[in-house]
Amino acid sequence: MSLNTTPSGERVHIVLFGMTNAGKSSIINALTNQEISIVSDVKGTTTDPVYKAIEILPIGPCMIIDTAGLDDESELGESRKKKTLEVLSKTNVALVVIDSTIGVTEKDTAIINQLKEKKIPLVCIFNKADQRSINIEELNNIEKEIGVPVVSVSALNKSGIEELKQKIITLIPDDEDKFKLVGDLISPGDIVVLVTPIDKAAPKGRLILPQQQTIRDIIESDAIAVVTKEHELRETLENLKKKPKLVITDSQVFLKSSADTPKDIMLTSFSILQARYKGNLTELVKGAKVIESLEDGDNVLISEGCTHHRQCDDIGTVKIPRWVRQMTGKQINFEHSSGATFTDDVKKYKLIIHCGGCMLNRAGMLSRIDNAVKHDIPIVNYGVLIGYVQGILERALEPFPLAKAIYDGDFN
Repeated sequence: MSLNTTPSGERVHIVLFGMTNAGKSSIINALTNQEISIVSDVKGTTTDPVYKAIEILPIGPCMIIDTAGLDDESELGESRKKKTLEVLSKTNVALVVIDSTIGVTEKDTAIINQLKEKKIPLVCIFNKADQRSINIEELNNIEKEIGVPVVSVSALNKSGIEELKQKIITLIPDDEDKFKLVGDLISPGDIVVLVTPIDKAAPKGRLILPQQQTIRDIIESDAIAVVTKEHELRETLENLKKKPKLVITDSQVFLKSSADTPKDIMLTSFSILQARYKGNLTELVKGAKVIESLEDGDNVLISEGCTHHRQCDDIGTVKIPRWVRQMTGKQINFEHSSGATFTDDVKKYKLIIHCGGCMLNRAGMLSRIDNAVKHDIPIVNYGVLIGYVQGILERALEPFPLAKAIYDGDFN
């Protein structure tokens, strides 16, 4: 997958925090060798977070994010700071930029402590070394005082930028490459059949992202991917000389795929694979079991990690509310959120229903799940919910023993 086509959810998210005019935008320009962010002496030039896809070798594709200053005192300052702090949930590595001519402020210390509390890897950048250079002994003392790695740079003349890149490389979590969609469930030579409906919601001329990612993972595992539509699944299986290891289906044709797939072949969905890959499948399974306990007037949030054009029979706004109402027989109040906006108050909901999160990175999706779990609010994703309301979730969880045990009530 090339740099330009790597989806944002698969990139390492590197976020710059700091005070206004500390030089965050200049650091980004120096790191990327491009004039990406606007640089100005006027405070508050950067307003909403600015995203830019880059590549840092040997890390690979990254998403670097410039944020508004945490000391922004403009009329919109509080709103800008709120948007800056929202980015914390998707941060893989944080860069706290400090003006070396001023030193560490209380607000710098506050964001550093917040990042530490969230266990986000970080490095402090003392910028403007061209105006005030900091010797090694002083840097070591600062590191001991604030308890995080420190590097001195000048975004103006690019001194220290290569050292900064090396620091970033050492901070990338080791487990970034260990999460697989399906590769750990199959062996070289296995056949995996993928059921991919082509309907109004499918992007013209291409497959949707979870399908693309799954095919890539199968191929990289030296297995064989066979792609078919739901109406050709039965014929496809009959024509295969070797029994497939697994059938993976789009959630919206779960019921038909289950009916057409022999019981001795494991079946799951793209969305359930995403639930495990991006989040916490066991928590999402627990959330599904709450659906039947919903009552009249309960608030349910349906949240999607991206924004898209709504079709007349849209899954999030039409199909899922209809399925939940049919199953419960209750009048549920459904609310919706999409894109970067999740919710400021998870406690008002009896259940949160989330999309597969293919456009969110793992940190972002886990943050949403953890936020719900922290407040004892059940959360489920589309694929798990659809399997549950259609009565086939138990079968769809067969590839995942722990999640199936929780569904069966063997674990809490």
